[in-house]
Amino acid sequence: MNRVPSGVCSIQVSENMAPWIICPRRLLYMGEKADANILRGETQKKLLEKCGFSKGTKIGIWAEAKVKYTNENEDEDTAIFDYTFDYVLMPIGRIKQSHAVAESGLEWNVLQKNLRESGHTFAQRNREIYIEDFPIGNPVIVEVMTSSTSGGNKKKRSCIPQAFEDCMLGKPHSAPGINYRQVWARMASQLIVKSQAAMAWNGKTIWVLQDLLADYISSSTALDLHKFIAEHTDEVNILAFSYGDNFRHTPKSQIVSLDKAVLYSGPIRANDSDNPQPCFQDIVLSSICPPREIFIAALSKKKMCNRISL
Repeated sequence: MNRVPSGVCSIQVSENMAPWIICPRRLLYMGEKADANILRGETQKKLLEKCGFSKGTKIGIWAEAKVKYTNENEDEDTAIFDYTFDYVLMPIGRIKQSHAVAESGLEWNVLQKNLRESGHTFAQRNREIYIEDFPIGNPVIVEVMTSSTSGGNKKKRSCIPQAFEDCMLGKPHSAPGINYRQVWARMASQLIVKSQAAMAWNGKTIWVLQDLLADYISSSTALDLHKFIAEHTDEVNILAFSYGDNFRHTPKSQIVSLDKAVLYSGPIRANDSDNPQPCFQDIVLSSICPPREIFIAALSKKKMCNRISL
């Protein structure tokens, strides 16, 4: 084999800091290639505990589920919903043809074609067609949010392929940094909408991330997640996993376990009282605004690009 793929799942920025997870599969994987052992893993188990499904329930899992909808109204501007969900977990069971048609809003010939192409099976009893493993009950949307990198520097050999190569050869190596801001921005743009959508479908959304990212959100926005520690889910839910001190004590030849998890849950909007409670909309607000002097000082260091007179 002439080439080895640079499969990097985590980056440790400094020796005293836990590694930042950059690969979603390192944090949580429930896709097609996940066998029974993977689905019973530590993070999968803790996630399922927060989903609220009854014991013995048969759960279907959909990965990269895209939902696109356009509501065209002559009296209003066209509204569009176009999002892809990392995972959708939903109870599945046997359902009558008539009930499936009512649930999907599709004509039977269209629904039947969709179901056959997606691998469903049919059975006929007493002249009634039944569909096996049809989605029933309330959905749980799962979004996995890991960190991205700053890109690295080829001259310093800090790009992922170079750092991976040096590491495999046992040489001193340095990896690219973590792009905290980009990760937070991606998450903030979808956090409220995807939570709102799941609620509209009588379900909920759980965001799975690492405690390092949760701490960064708390320090850089007006959303202090430590005020939302909870045992049960709410309108918005974040399940943060942590290495704890395992990264310090686990031998380098072994996988470091993510055996600690904290659930942060709370309302989307604040109440209308005189003392509104913290809410997840605070994520779009800054944790602090610099004084005007800092703003003017920044401009004083920047050359003007142009001038104009009116």
